[in-house]
Amino acid sequence: MMKQIMIADTTLCRENNAFSFKEKIEIARQLEKLNVDVIELPEITNTRTDILLVRTISAFVKNAYLSVAAGSSEQSIADAAEALENTNKGTIRIELPVSPVCMEYQCHKKPAKMLEWIAACVKKAKESGNSVEFCAVDATRAETDFLYQSIKTAIEAGADKITICDTAGSLLPDDFAAFVKAIAENTGVPIGIKCSDKAGLAAAQAILAVRAGADCVKCAVGGDTVSLDTLGSIIKDYGNDYDITAAIKNTELHRTVGQITWITDNAKNEKSTVTVNENDAGVTLDKNDDKPTVLNAVSALGYDLSEEDAEKVYDEFLRVAKKKNVGSKELDAIVASAALQVPATYKLVSYIINNGNVITPSAHIVLDKSGELTESIELGDGPIDAAFIAIDKIIGHHYELDDFQIQAVTEGKEAMGSALVKLRAGGKLYSVKGISTDIIGASIRAYLNAINKIVYEEANA
Repeated sequence: MMKQIMIADTTLCRENNAFSFKEKIEIARQLEKLNVDVIELPEITNTRTDILLVRTISAFVKNAYLSVAAGSSEQSIADAAEALENTNKGTIRIELPVSPVCMEYQCHKKPAKMLEWIAACVKKAKESGNSVEFCAVDATRAETDFLYQSIKTAIEAGADKITICDTAGSLLPDDFAAFVKAIAENTGVPIGIKCSDKAGLAAAQAILAVRAGADCVKCAVGGDTVSLDTLGSIIKDYGNDYDITAAIKNTELHRTVGQITWITDNAKNEKSTVTVNENDAGVTLDKNDDKPTVLNAVSALGYDLSEEDAEKVYDEFLRVAKKKNVGSKELDAIVASAALQVPATYKLVSYIINNGNVITPSAHIVLDKSGELTESIELGDGPIDAAFIAIDKIIGHHYELDDFQIQAVTEGKEAMGSALVKLRAGGKLYSVKGISTDIIGASIRAYLNAINKIVYEEANA
């Protein structure tokens, strides 16, 4: 009988990751498409941005479990529970050390106090209504009796799953498999594993542990653990011979991992997460192109226009095409300026941006909705990123940022800047263009106008 193992992806939990809000959303979206079983997120450290992130991801992650780490304090558990409030399949991970050295230096607790803390954390997490996973950190260096006590304590307190972590990479694959087998045979709940790849043996540890009784493997794209790409390939190539399978989509594995790798490398190299898009996507139109050709090009860019908006876009195209050929950037701008002009649900009252080479960029945004003013102050990877996060916080929702382009449209020190924002909601693309001598202001207005389009259309659907 085939054994189906669960795959939990930990890419978003990488230490010192430099992922922007947008990059985190995109990584989670790709993992959901790949059909991983669990998408793991780190402990909540910023209650405003981190909780918003989890809630935003939960809006489109319907199949995978969303798992948030906790355990360093009672507040961390409460924050995790708050973040998962609207999640269909939520898990709180209680990650606590069980080896003598880690208990002493990380938690400053003796064994007896650590057992009390494990029980208290798991019980509080269970009360939230989410499933609970107890992760025994540095388990392979724990004293055997205490390790079993800690696992028993967690299960009695309500843990639904136990994960054994070879944090230090201290066991060879066959020894780790025997270690996991002894625990799996005496536990009665699903057993997950997390292996260090410092010696390049994590994948071998994982496969042998699965054959010995493990039910779940923690993987990542990059980082010091089992490679998601490698594990998926092993299951694909050897699964039938060893009666092992997984829900992951093998036909999309390498392509999706490649996309996530690009994002992780981009973050690692500290490149801007909000970039100027110079790609013309192969679109070249001129004044001789007819309406079906133009609208097919618009559709290829991802837009779904009503008949009324299609007429407006084509009329505007003819006006522009009299002066020059039209590429994808120009076509984006035409759609942004001509299609779906709507009343503003949210109006920009003011914005204050702080930025420099010695401070973290921040944005203070004030919006007006039906005469009621709401403000938010947020940090970001850059001034525009901070502004977008602040707007998301005010409206209480994050829409997928499909594209963002900036360029100068006039010359000189008083040059006008153009910002094009494309947001995606419900599978539909919304595009808006903003123009100002202040490119940050243009970006904020474009982003807000795109949101107004979405809000208006959703209200009048």
